[in-house]
This record gives sequence, C-alpha cells and structure tokens, in this order.
Amino acid sequence: MSDARKGELAASLAEVEKRIMAACEAAGRARDEVKLLAVTKTFPALDAALLADLGALDLAENRDQEAGAKAEEVAVLRPDARIRWHMVGSLQRNKAKSVVRWADEVQSVDSERLADALAKATRSALDSGQRDHPLDVLIQVSLDDDPKRGGTRVSEIGRLAERIAHVGDIRLRGLMAVAPLGIDPAEAFEKLARASERLRDDHPNAREISAGMSNDLEQAIAHGSTCVRVGTALLGGRGLASP
Repeated sequence: MSDARKGELAASLAEVEKRIMAACEAAGRARDEVKLLAVTKTFPALDAALLADLGALDLAENRDQEAGAKAEEVAVLRPDARIRWHMVGSLQRNKAKSVVRWADEVQSVDSERLADALAKATRSALDSGQRDHPLDVLIQVSLDDDPKRGGTRVSEIGRLAERIAHVGDIRLRGLMAVAPLGIDPAEAFEKLARASERLRDDHPNAREISAGMSNDLEQAIAHGSTCVRVGTALLGGRGLASP
C-alpha cells in the first residue's frame, strides 16, 4: 500500500512542481525563490514520511493537537529526515507552550498577546532543552478585515512587527495571508505584496510572503509569494488524521 501511495504522491508532487516552475518562469523569477509547503493536515503520518522521502521537507499543520502527535510519529518513521514543521492554522495563546515543542515556524501570529505567549513559551523551551533554536514567525494578515477569518489588519502590521522584534526568542520572517472568498486573488496578493514592501523598510529580514494554495498559487507567485501552501493538489481530498 505504501508503494502505491508513494507513487500517487510522487505524481502529484511532480505536477505541482510543474505549476510552480511555470508560474516562476511567467513572473521572471527563479524556481528557488519559492518554497513549497506541503499541508499534511488530516492526513496520516505515513503520508508526511513519504513526502519527506520525495524531498518535500517543509510540512504544515493547522491544529496543534494533531500536529504534535504526527510530528512525533514521523520522527520515529524517518529519524534522519530533516523535516521543518510549520503551523499555519489559527492558534490560541494557551496552545503556545505545546506548539513550540514541534513547530519550527508559526505563520499565524495575529496579535501582540499571541506573540508574547509564543516568546515566553520559546524561552522556556530553550531553557529546558526542548528547543535548540528560536521560533520563526510570520504575521497573518487579514486582507478583507474580516475578524472571523483571523489575521491582523494591514494598518496594524507595523505595531505587531515592532512587538515581535523586541520581545525576544521569536524571529519575524514575514507575512502570511489567505486570499478572501469573493475577491480576485491577484488583487488580494498585490495588496499583500505592498504590505510586505512597507514591512521590509523597517524589518529588512522579514522577506517571506506566504501566499497561494492549490487553487491560486500561480497568482500568488506572480505577486511575489516566496512560500506556497499546497494540500489538496498534493495529497488529494480530506484524509484521515493520525491517531
């Protein structure tokens, strides 16, 4: 079964790579400017391990409870794989201590209180030896100011960035956003690109733009995305979560 699944994933990965390469070529960008983040949420640890075998070492989850157990299982399945785990879902402050145990990067920081909680949890994990490096973070941006979708308003990015820069133990790497429903993705990603330019004026190391998913990665790459988050196009429809 795993051989057949590996073949499916290999074919899907090749197709996604074709799309990314074509989009980069159309935008006049080098392929290595765009990272592929494989979103393994709801899929079993074996799928994540097989993706690692195929060279997809940046894996993303959106629920801490599922992700923590999955990361541990994958570490047993592939102890030598240099996997980098990313949290891309909404995160409550009370989950900060748990998420820093497995995540290398949190892409969904949308408040100063969450930034503070992550910094505190990271410092504790560093002191106790649970981590050996700071936590990378991205500010999640709301491109339509809908509080239900998560994300900070564009006008609040600067203030949150300053808090992250000064709180310690977490490192600001850039911005993340989802194109809102009912809005042209190209328009949304252009707005995000402008916000990123302004952010880099004061935080030059915050270069990452995480934007674009299975249905709109081409538009995101055309507007400067450095990280596309792909789930369905790689893994298929909703899978079964790891135990």
